[in-house]
Amino acid sequence: MYALSSSLVRSSALRQGLQMAAANRQVSLKVVSVGSTIKDESFFEKNQRLGREMSPHLTIYKPQLTSILSVMHRGTGLVLGVGVWGLGIGALVASQDISHYVTMVEGLQLSGASLTAIKFILAYPFGYHAANGVRHLLWDTGRFLKIKEVYSTGYVMVATSFVLTAILALL
Repeated sequence: MYALSSSLVRSSALRQGLQMAAANRQVSLKVVSVGSTIKDESFFEKNQRLGREMSPHLTIYKPQLTSILSVMHRGTGLVLGVGVWGLGIGALVASQDISHYVTMVEGLQLSGASLTAIKFILAYPFGYHAANGVRHLLWDTGRFLKIKEVYSTGYVMVATSFVLTAILALL
């Protein structure tokens, strides 16, 4: 370290100070047994022993639009991911092609309203995740980040997700 420092330091007084600091430097090591470093009590036991109360965490907070939309965005992303994996694995292991399963659904003779409702339920995660994804992309550009704008875009996004999902369900 000193050789590198002396070439970088132009001041002779500072260079002398570095030399003195390096000469007076002492390092001492203490041997500690492994048993003394392993704690037998858990995090919760330690907090109880010290009289620390457990934080109430989420139970004290009033649900807000922003937190609910965030949780739903993660949830719809999870549902979409699991759905894609399920369809992919199902296509690999299925003994029939897709036309067989379409014929089975047609054989159920569901009413138009029932079929539209089922399609709406299946399409909603996509509609919600897509609409909220556009909202996040707008945030990434630095737009709509004030708290009033965050809430207004949240309401617009929920309405847009229902409209998008309705369009998909009516196809």
